[in-house]
Amino acid sequence: MERRDFVTAAGATLVLGRTGGLVDGRSEHPSEQLTASPPDRPTALQEPSLPPEVFARRLERARNELKGRGLDLLIATPGTNYEYLAGYNPGRSERLIALLLPVAGLAAIVCPSFEVERIRRHGVITELHGWEEQEDPHALVRDSVHRLSPRSGRGTIALESSTAYQTFLRLGRALPGWKFVDAAPVTERLRVIKSPEEVALLRRAIAITQDAMAATFAQLAVGTTEVAVAHALSREMEQRGAPGGGLVQFGPSSALPHGGPAGPKLERETVVLIDCGCRVGGYTSDITRTIWFGDRPSDEFRRVFNVVHDAQTAAMELGRPGTPGEEMDRAARLVITAAHYGPFFTHRLGHGLGMDGHEPEYLVEGNKTHLEPGMVFTIEPGIYQLGKFGVRIEDDCVMTERGVEVLSQRASRL
Repeated sequence: MERRDFVTAAGATLVLGRTGGLVDGRSEHPSEQLTASPPDRPTALQEPSLPPEVFARRLERARNELKGRGLDLLIATPGTNYEYLAGYNPGRSERLIALLLPVAGLAAIVCPSFEVERIRRHGVITELHGWEEQEDPHALVRDSVHRLSPRSGRGTIALESSTAYQTFLRLGRALPGWKFVDAAPVTERLRVIKSPEEVALLRRAIAITQDAMAATFAQLAVGTTEVAVAHALSREMEQRGAPGGGLVQFGPSSALPHGGPAGPKLERETVVLIDCGCRVGGYTSDITRTIWFGDRPSDEFRRVFNVVHDAQTAAMELGRPGTPGEEMDRAARLVITAAHYGPFFTHRLGHGLGMDGHEPEYLVEGNKTHLEPGMVFTIEPGIYQLGKFGVRIEDDCVMTERGVEVLSQRASRL
């Protein structure tokens, strides 16, 4: 059931939401109304941890993916793929840290000796091999690879995609008999379907984001700057237990999809766009709201806003298991084009969401991948008229067996 939520402060008209849920209103997880709550409200732990059995399942699924693709070993350096498997991201530097996962047997981590205890305490991998500052860590990787995959002394290694090029070159010299391939097909398949535990963390991040966004909108005042509002937004998120932030754009600046903190000071009767997210337990939200700061939205703003809202609804209603990603994009684009704003919708409809703010699957022309239950993604159509204003409405969604469930609270039509 749709409803309008209005939060008014300093003359701001904030059209912020209806309950989240399936497009047909059958959600089993109704969201609370989007209103700003006190920052001292009790919250969940800042970094909720997933139980060890979750990572055991992930490692086993990774081994099965390696086996099914004829691969012998996965090597990942710190980043979200590393964290997905190891339970902790120690950060990347000039000192090599690498997770080694063989197709059979226990995973191991190669890291500086002085980092062994830190990584052991925070992660789930128990076999760690430390190297001293004067040693070549790539030689230790070589020895570990031979120990973990002793079958022939050679084979195929899936190397995590974001690994630094210099690391790739040095690993290649240390393991001349091994073939290196891109691990993206493995890691993307592992991560694209979210488990219930992952969706729960995303729900928490979304709730904090919307609460912090409402509190930030309530603080808008004539003469403030985009930078000042962005700082306030980050503070509101941190006070609720999650690091985060985002883009803040006033007036003509909102016509730039990714803007920048150089717009004019806030005046009455103008557009304010905030695109933001926070991180809970390693999982990231991504929500955009565009509001009218003033007494009454202009007729043009109201018209554009409703076209964008209708485009978002069209995509949400189309989405079912098996729907190609490109069809979602087409459904929204058709609505915007029919309203004669087609040239002003300049980006894809949406992107996957999880440990990274942008990850597969992408809702864009040319992506014929069929959406599956458990996939989490944004739906964020926009209309951007340079020199005037832009409107983007972005919500976080999960595909269920019955269709698209909206995890965030949708804005209402004007």
